[in-house]
Amino acid sequence: MFKMNFSFIAIAIIALVSCQSNKKKEITAPPPASIDNIQQRIENNIHIIDENGKNSSTTTTIESRMEALNVAGVSIAVFDNNKILWSKGYGKKNRETDENVNESTLFQAASISKPIASVAAFKLIEGNKFSLNEDVNSKLIRWQVPDNEFTKTEKVTPKRIMSHTSGLGTSGFQGYNKKDSVPTLLDILQGSPITNSEPVRVVQKPGESELYSGGGMEVLQMLMEDVTKEEFPRLLNTLIFKPTGMGNSSFAYPLPERLSNLTANGYDENGSVIDGGYHIYPEKAAAGLWTNPSDLALFMIALGKSYRGEDNRLLSQESAKTMMTRVPNAGGIGIGIDGEGAAFRFRHTGGNAGFVCYAVSFANTGRGAVIMTNSDNGFPLIHEIIRAISKEYNWPAMWMRE
Repeated sequence: MFKMNFSFIAIAIIALVSCQSNKKKEITAPPPASIDNIQQRIENNIHIIDENGKNSSTTTTIESRMEALNVAGVSIAVFDNNKILWSKGYGKKNRETDENVNESTLFQAASISKPIASVAAFKLIEGNKFSLNEDVNSKLIRWQVPDNEFTKTEKVTPKRIMSHTSGLGTSGFQGYNKKDSVPTLLDILQGSPITNSEPVRVVQKPGESELYSGGGMEVLQMLMEDVTKEEFPRLLNTLIFKPTGMGNSSFAYPLPERLSNLTANGYDENGSVIDGGYHIYPEKAAAGLWTNPSDLALFMIALGKSYRGEDNRLLSQESAKTMMTRVPNAGGIGIGIDGEGAAFRFRHTGGNAGFVCYAVSFANTGRGAVIMTNSDNGFPLIHEIIRAISKEYNWPAMWMRE
């Protein structure tokens, strides 16, 4: 009996030591790659992408590609599991003063203004200020979409504006030099001697097919202002920026003083600075947002959480799912959508004078990236960085329709 007990104790001690040894091995196991290591691998493993979408066989660096493409500055934010993993700036926000881009540097978001304005419109729809499928003229006060032969049976609606199937023209805007007279929203819509864009008019039958229209977003901006009696920058601050924590974003011009020193200068395809540093875009819903990648990442995270039903502070799940439902012969309602299954993602590009940017998120997983540049030459670089990020993290392709 004594021998059996001793043997039992010995076996227990051996098992305990073995268990502790295993625990020790677990504790001392090599940690996963650090965020800094991942950043460095992305920065140093950029493949040039040719016109057919093929990678070069050799790698280069972000800085080398910036120099080759004559891109002054770039800023990146990467997020996963609804959290920003890292953000970093490269190059110059202002070549003239030799100031560097950092995580706080503000860029013009250009057409990425559109999905943010669209989410605000959906919030107003949830508040019964107007409906998705009603004729916008039923609620517009200061101006009406002129009827013509295209609007006899079909009308301009918020859904059609946000999906670019409204039939409205005026695809985009040039912006204005700081020395120019800047038109009002009414000037932009009805036409004026001081506007550099054509009046916003219906040029094809509403609902017929996709026709990209920045002018349509300005109609939506007026609708939102008319039904709330609030100016667009203040309204968007209430509806979007505060709920998402986007503290360094603004549609206002002039910018708030605390943000005005953070702005990057824009540079054209020759590397010359845009006259005055950047253009002013009074077409706010279409192109007027100043922000940075971290703030845009917060927006993409919040919209994804709404889509998955994890958090309805930004939008209800129903509204977010409606936005990300493809409209026949078009894309989503207020945002681009690509891919299927694990690769299903929502995204938008942007391009103002001297600024190019891209934001993308996988709808089902809360991961993605935002890249902003202060150069007309930014798109090839953005594509290459996006591909490097997806390869490093083993994510599906993130670039538009790849």
